[in-house]
Amino acid sequence: MASRPTKKRRISPPQSDDEGPSRKSNSKVQKAFLVNAANWDLEQAYETRARKGKKEKENTRLPTKLPGGRVQQYSAPTNDLEYLESDEDWLEGAEDVSADEEVEEKRPEKPEIPEHQQILEAKEELAKIALMLNESPEENAGAFKAIAKIGQSRIPAIQKLTLATQLAVYRDVIPGYRIRPAAEDASEEKLSKDVRSLRAYEQALVSGYQAYVKDLARYAKAGRLQAGGGKDQNISSIAIMCACTLLNAVPHFNFRGDIIKILVGKLSTRHVDDDFNKCLRALETFFDEDEEGRGAMEAVSLLSKMMKAKEYDVDESVVNLFLHLRLLSEFSGRASKDSVEHSNNGIGPNGKAKSKKEFRTKRARKQMKEQKALQKDMANADALVSHEERDRMTSETLKLVFATYFRILKMRVPHLMGAVLEGLSKYAHLINQDFFGDLLEALKDLIRHSDASEEEEDEEKEAEEDDETPIRNPSREALLCTTTAFALLAGQDAHNARGDLHLDLSFFTTHLYQALFPLSLNPDLELGARSLHLPDPNQPSSRAKNGNKVNLQTTTVLLIRCLTAVLLPSWNIRSVPPLRLAAFAKQLSTAALHMPEKSAQAVLALLADVSATHGRKIAALWNTEERKGDGAFNPLSVSVEASNPFAATVWEGEILRRHYCPRVREGVKIVEKSLSLAER
Repeated sequence: MASRPTKKRRISPPQSDDEGPSRKSNSKVQKAFLVNAANWDLEQAYETRARKGKKEKENTRLPTKLPGGRVQQYSAPTNDLEYLESDEDWLEGAEDVSADEEVEEKRPEKPEIPEHQQILEAKEELAKIALMLNESPEENAGAFKAIAKIGQSRIPAIQKLTLATQLAVYRDVIPGYRIRPAAEDASEEKLSKDVRSLRAYEQALVSGYQAYVKDLARYAKAGRLQAGGGKDQNISSIAIMCACTLLNAVPHFNFRGDIIKILVGKLSTRHVDDDFNKCLRALETFFDEDEEGRGAMEAVSLLSKMMKAKEYDVDESVVNLFLHLRLLSEFSGRASKDSVEHSNNGIGPNGKAKSKKEFRTKRARKQMKEQKALQKDMANADALVSHEERDRMTSETLKLVFATYFRILKMRVPHLMGAVLEGLSKYAHLINQDFFGDLLEALKDLIRHSDASEEEEDEEKEAEEDDETPIRNPSREALLCTTTAFALLAGQDAHNARGDLHLDLSFFTTHLYQALFPLSLNPDLELGARSLHLPDPNQPSSRAKNGNKVNLQTTTVLLIRCLTAVLLPSWNIRSVPPLRLAAFAKQLSTAALHMPEKSAQAVLALLADVSATHGRKIAALWNTEERKGDGAFNPLSVSVEASNPFAATVWEGEILRRHYCPRVREGVKIVEKSLSLAER
């Protein structure tokens, strides 16, 4: 066996002479401490020492006697900071709190999910919820909020998917009737279980749909306020597309006005893009298919307020929306900007239809009364709009349209004059005859204003302007005013009441006669109002504006329309005086020498129609041996009658026979042939 190792002792160094007295003093201190410790009363000191627990604060609140006779004590509010004895106690508590925070910080954080994974999960969840709602929407009324909650994500792709999913879901589940708001005392009514569940589902549907429409408005406004592109711009396009689809798919449902506001807000901008055209097409379809009339009135009211707030600085196509209203072909009354007259065909003085009384037995009268009551109940159930209510809404719509037109006429907005005058000519049969004279005066003032601004036209062309800013064309505005005036006269049937209205259109006739020579020398005679060059079909901007077919006529077309209304009026074609016919025939023959070939063909075709109708009245102009007038012909006369046209001959026909265009030469032959047939 191995022997155990020997234990080594530590040998302390020998004491020095300096450490001797210090050791003796330490031993004396220790003995004195032990002697004093024997006299300590440790239990008494522990008992009298303050505790660290909470002290009970003395209650100073008085008791309260309850109605039942019982006395209730109230305790004073506690404040934890008052129970801390010293700063050390407060620091001890702070250490505990900091320790807890350190523990929470040390907990493992939730791992971040990649964006593509979140999009995939959102797709699956949206598809699952949409399938549930399509199968049984009444049993899954809470799913509407679940879909909206998914759309609160910050990822733009998930937001777009949510908007598109909500659109598909609401298109499928929205009923064919408007849901009225729940009454305040609905909970007190005694309803069956099925009716109560149906009402709960309808309220959930309305609340979810309202939140969805608010989201669409918010996204559309955010994209409209953002100048450049980006994610907000893309989400704005999706929101506008959803709003347009909802307006055409479910126009009868709740919050229709909020959807129309989204579209009108987009139309308030002058920037025409795909979203702008979508809003235009949606409102056009809405106007064409609106049978009730209330929705059209709401849309027209919002459009008129928007244009007034923008001081009519809007695109021309917005004003042209009024031409798609159904009242243009269905309304039978007459209106102005302030009042409306209804036609009383077959209506008695008391507002009831005139009908011949028929004898009926008591039993037959009873059956008819029951049948009327049944029809009334069916009409209320189907929410049908009565004819009187529809006429009232149509009248309000017509007043809003006329008020907008007349404000634009008063302000003389250059780029909207064509649309306004075209609209007035379309609505001519609906304008009140009492307002007809004031409107003609406004058109005369506009022509005078266009003549005064003719001198400033060259300066405006030389000024540097944006491409989208329209250049004013005073001669075109004058032709539009003349066309509108004669269209109003024809639509009003005012020729039958000429003595009562005291209408005089000689101002328009004289202005047209004086404008023939300047128009024949206009190099842009065969171009439209859009631009001074042919549009490029491959350019996106030109393709976007091809749908607008208002105010697209060339100056030649407008001139021919004016001349036809003056020389060949449809309401009284035989009443045109011979002096007017001869003066215009002579002026048109001279103007045809300076016009382009297509315009010359149109003028000669008009002369052929005039010759066929009034050949005997103007045949003397083509006969050099027979003259009816004395003196000289004055083509620059102030009035038509003072030009003395029968003192001249149409010598321009001989030059037009040698025109370079074969169709112009054929047109001259047709005019002479019409004259020869009329003289027989």
